[in-house]
Amino acid sequence: MVKAEGQVLAALHGHIARCRNATLPGDRIPLRIGASHVGYVAPDLAAALAGAATVEPGGVTIAPDDAARLNLIAAGLAPQFGFRMRGEDFDVRARLGGPVLAVLDRGALPAFGVIGVGAHLNGVVRRADGLHLWIARRSAEKKLDPGKLDNLVGGGVSAGMTPDETLVKEAAEEAAIPEALIAGTREVSRIAYDMARPEGLRRDVLVCYDLDLPEDFVPHAADGEVESFELMPARLVLERMASGEDFKFNVNLVLIDFLLRHDVLADDAGGLRTTLAAMPAATVP
Repeated sequence: MVKAEGQVLAALHGHIARCRNATLPGDRIPLRIGASHVGYVAPDLAAALAGAATVEPGGVTIAPDDAARLNLIAAGLAPQFGFRMRGEDFDVRARLGGPVLAVLDRGALPAFGVIGVGAHLNGVVRRADGLHLWIARRSAEKKLDPGKLDNLVGGGVSAGMTPDETLVKEAAEEAAIPEALIAGTREVSRIAYDMARPEGLRRDVLVCYDLDLPEDFVPHAADGEVESFELMPARLVLERMASGEDFKFNVNLVLIDFLLRHDVLADDAGGLRTTLAAMPAATVP
């Protein structure tokens, strides 16, 4: 077990704090579909929604019968508010496990403050010299955090799909992991955060998985989203996280969770486990 020293703990707490830097609602306006609170919008976007929704001091409300038009409304506002429609819909819910109330393009999720769900896979190799993780390097062409280090597999959960189904799909596309091998994956945790970023408010839930891989398995990028893969000792992963911003911002959270669960990182003094486990109320299943 690696004893977590003060500056290592401080760096890891910093990664968590950067992902949980939004206080809600702040100056944002609650967005509702009927009586269900699904997101938050900035005051200028709230004003622009006046023709398609009821705008009152306490919130913006889209009638349930009009919820099917949410993507069309977002597409019309995208040029004015600087977000890009990506052609990939996500389910809109008030909370995890709740009914689907609408769908919204992935590129519009931060502008509307709607919860987005992602599946993240820790690819684990247990060697004689210790625990190792397959780490991906994101393509330099990625719009979000190009060239950063990443989990072996990660992807957003598209409308109509479950995290498990997303994992199987992304594992094949991003790392050429056969379905027979990915069948050994198990969900191990869920991490949520509210984060203000240049693209807007990210209210994300990361569904985390571990997969033990044979030593002779080598991932291959199949869809161009990953530039390369490296099998990295878990202790080196910790060192890289503690020394800078090498990893995609939210991947740090997935890896902190992994290192805590596998006793690579001791949580004797820093309260990391408690801090990481805290989930925003609106995301609780």
